[in-house]
Amino acid sequence: MFLLKEEAFTKNGDRRDRLSKAIMEEHTLARQNSGGAKQHFVDALLTLQGKADQEPKGTTKGTDRVIGFERVMTDSDFSNLPYLQSVAKEGLRLHPPTPLMLPHQANANVKIGGYDIPKGSNVHVNVWAIARDPKVWKDPLEFRPEQFFEEDVDMKGHDFHLLPFGAGRRVCPGAQLVINLVTSMLGHLLHHFTWTPPEGVKLKDMDMSKNPGLDTYMRTPLQAVAIPRLPSQLYKRVAVDI
Repeated sequence: MFLLKEEAFTKNGDRRDRLSKAIMEEHTLARQNSGGAKQHFVDALLTLQGKADQEPKGTTKGTDRVIGFERVMTDSDFSNLPYLQSVAKEGLRLHPPTPLMLPHQANANVKIGGYDIPKGSNVHVNVWAIARDPKVWKDPLEFRPEQFFEEDVDMKGHDFHLLPFGAGRRVCPGAQLVINLVTSMLGHLLHHFTWTPPEGVKLKDMDMSKNPGLDTYMRTPLQAVAIPRLPSQLYKRVAVDI
């Protein structure tokens, strides 16, 4: 997977086309589609903090009840933390790491949705727009983890209205690993720390915008204050166990 900077896409059209073609050719040879494992956890945490009366308390209340304050989270806890899993899903819905996925190539002339796609065409799937479609999602721009209790949505390519890892034969082979890692890391950070913006900074004034590209990253480096909430000896274990 290539990590692309914004300037690689804006310098000139020729270079952009060559770069896209190189990525597509590498992707075709590799015969796999990576949905992207990068995720900005602090971004997600501060998004949660913005609704402090709901999501953070709901998530930490669940981890406190299931895990307590004398041990760290393990994978076996996930099944007892459905709200945490929903928070991870909602984060990937609103902030897919690869909003246009990696480019694919049509290997035959096809017609899809009334459009003719010639053989050899580069094809991009706008998973960002799919996950914010108001015809599918209620209040699509709102952070609503509870909607996954209303409908069990698969993230590994079976439900086409949520495709952070692609679908079909080119689905990301590490999708389940990524889901577990995102859930685990998010759970550890929420269970171990209380998160706040830096002193004197209001959440509404923070720049949460992203740079465009095949892989999104924050336009302005984000800072947050982590306040420990568990016994000190557990933090020494986390550095070894995670």
